[in-house]
Amino acid sequence: MTDPVRSIAFAALRAVDERDAYANLVLPDMLVQHQIEGRDAAFATELVHGTLRRRGTYDAVIDRVASKGIGSIDPPVLDALRLGAHQLLSMRVPAHAAVSTTVDIVRREVGHKPVAFANALLRKIGQKDLDGWLDATTEGLHADDARAIRHSHPRWIVESLRDALGGHATQIDKLLMANNEPPKVTLVARPGLIEAEDLPGVPGLLSPYARILDAGMPGEIEAVREARAGVQDEGSQLVAIAAADAAVDGSDTRWLDLCAGPGGKAALWGAIAAQRGASLVANEMQPHRAVLVSKGVRRLDNVEVTVHDGRDAPWEPASFDRVLVDAPCTGLGALRRRPESRWRRQSSDLDQLVPLQKALLARALELTRPGGVVVYATCSPHLAETTGVLEAVTADRDDVQVESTRQLWPHIDGTDAMFFAVLRRS
Repeated sequence: MTDPVRSIAFAALRAVDERDAYANLVLPDMLVQHQIEGRDAAFATELVHGTLRRRGTYDAVIDRVASKGIGSIDPPVLDALRLGAHQLLSMRVPAHAAVSTTVDIVRREVGHKPVAFANALLRKIGQKDLDGWLDATTEGLHADDARAIRHSHPRWIVESLRDALGGHATQIDKLLMANNEPPKVTLVARPGLIEAEDLPGVPGLLSPYARILDAGMPGEIEAVREARAGVQDEGSQLVAIAAADAAVDGSDTRWLDLCAGPGGKAALWGAIAAQRGASLVANEMQPHRAVLVSKGVRRLDNVEVTVHDGRDAPWEPASFDRVLVDAPCTGLGALRRRPESRWRRQSSDLDQLVPLQKALLARALELTRPGGVVVYATCSPHLAETTGVLEAVTADRDDVQVESTRQLWPHIDGTDAMFFAVLRRS
């Protein structure tokens, strides 16, 4: 009988591949449904997230050992082979167990026909360790092509991240390696609702509201269930803090989060606003994401959740003191958290995203009164989405000053690669 933990891992990989699901959303539900807990749940999580992170490496290996290349392999069989390759090359799973359990999955979930093929390929993969395969699959390649295989990122992402780092080769290798390290869970204490020291974990390094967990399920924490605390990367917390701490001239009572979904920044920002007697409009264009925002801010009576396209929402110009624009982006800054994103995003996505980012920032500036501030943020370090947007929007305006910018990095700051800028209206 097929190992139930590995079967769940395979099902999660198929959901990611077939339905564009996110592993961090589908896998927990599967584990609960099948009553998988403790070490077995941790094992399943490593199987799924580790396989997704290293997919580019494993695909290069599979392509090398498959006589007709990886393109000849049916997607369900390929997902099983990736799962087996991860156990063989990156986990402390005995080779016979990795091969036999993966072949069992193929037999049960796909059928008998590809069983011998899968068995033969996995045995070939097991003939070298990971370093041996990395050497074999990258020999003679251009440096960025080799990095793409060695660190399991599409080449266009390797190039984009290297450009954002100023072209430093040693830094890009460190960043790519950091993207393949699973992040620890970071909690956020929402001020006025709970103190950080009342949450489990150790203090964060950058945010006074952060607590970092070594292990455990955050959904089991009472304060998280009650929305007095949440799960939020420190980089994301710093964006909300910057949006609250930037000095404004005059009144400071009307705040706007123009793109609030899924609501983490809005909840922290709204909690800070409540302590200052300010109100927050948390706006989200997509109704299902607005529902998530409402859940996150349900303990805050100073927050109004609205559903509008931020580019043409019905607010008067110059009617807010502070506006936060956490713009839709490629998400290249959160690849360690959502490893499947690296395989879904294409460089062509920028053709739609960058004009949207420019329009949202321009609209935010229109909605901010003179003396007020706008914080523009993306969970992406791609230059087209960060400084490129700022330069394009502010180039011909003498009523806007970029006061500061900050780019965070996983390998330097231990956060997602968040970018944010503080702009002042005059």
